[in-house]
Amino acid sequence: MKLDIVIIQLDIDWEDFDANQRKVESLINDCEEGVDLVLLPEMFLSGFSMDVNRIAVKEDGDEVRWLKKCARKKGVAIMGSLAVKTGDEVYNSALFVNPLGEVFTYNKRHLFRMGGESKRFSKGDKRVVIEYKGVKILPLICYDLRFPVWSRNQNDYDVIIYMANWPRSRHEVWDVLLRARAIENQSYVIGVNRIGTGGGIFYSGGSKLIDFKGDVCLDMDESMMISEKISIDINKKNSFKDEFPVYLDSDLFNIIES
Repeated sequence: MKLDIVIIQLDIDWEDFDANQRKVESLINDCEEGVDLVLLPEMFLSGFSMDVNRIAVKEDGDEVRWLKKCARKKGVAIMGSLAVKTGDEVYNSALFVNPLGEVFTYNKRHLFRMGGESKRFSKGDKRVVIEYKGVKILPLICYDLRFPVWSRNQNDYDVIIYMANWPRSRHEVWDVLLRARAIENQSYVIGVNRIGTGGGIFYSGGSKLIDFKGDVCLDMDESMMISEKISIDINKKNSFKDEFPVYLDSDLFNIIES
C-alpha cells in the first residue's frame, strides 16, 4: 500500500490571495501524473498574518470552492492550511480536499503566542485522522511540532503531515523535531514549509520526508518550489514495527484539559 505525494514549498505573497491562487493552481497543474496527494504550507494564501479580518475565509467560501475545483480537475487530493471563519471563531485550519469535493478539517491545537496567534485565533480541541486510499494521515500545523504528546501514535495513523511557516532562524529545531517525531512514533513524517519573505520574516524551506526509522528521504532547499513525486510505503512501515515493536512498551497517559 503506497501513497504518491508532491510537496509545494510555496513562496507566499503576503496577504495576496489572487497571486497565491495563481501560483498554486499553476504548480498543481504542473505535477506529474500518478500523484495522489499535493501538500501546501500553513496559511498558503496569505502568509502567517494575524489580520484575521482581512485573511479569514468562509468554510464554504470561494477559496474552498476553488480548492475543490483544483482537486477535481487534476484528480488529486490537496491539503494545506488557511485561516477559516467558523461561526464567530477563526481557526488556523488544515483543509484536506479530495477529488470528490469532500473536505476534512483539523483546527490547529497549539497557537504560537510569541507571534500573537493565540490572541487572534481560537484553538482546536481534537486530533483528526484522515484515511485516503488506505493510508491514515494525521494533519498537524507548525507549532504543534513542539508538543510530542499531541502527536503520540496510538496505532491510529501511518504518517504525520506538518504544514508550517517555520522561519530560517529556527531551522535547526525544525530538522531535529521532525526526525524525533518520526523515530518516537515509528511513522512517516512530512514537513511542508514555505520559502521567501513574509511579514518581515525569512523562510528557507527545508520541507522533508522522513521515514519510520528517522532516515531523511527528501530534503528540499530554498531554491525548490515543488518536489519530485515521493512515495510512502505502508507495508514497509508495518513490517519494521513488527520487527522492532517499541510501541508495545509505551507508557499510558491521557491529555487532561486545564
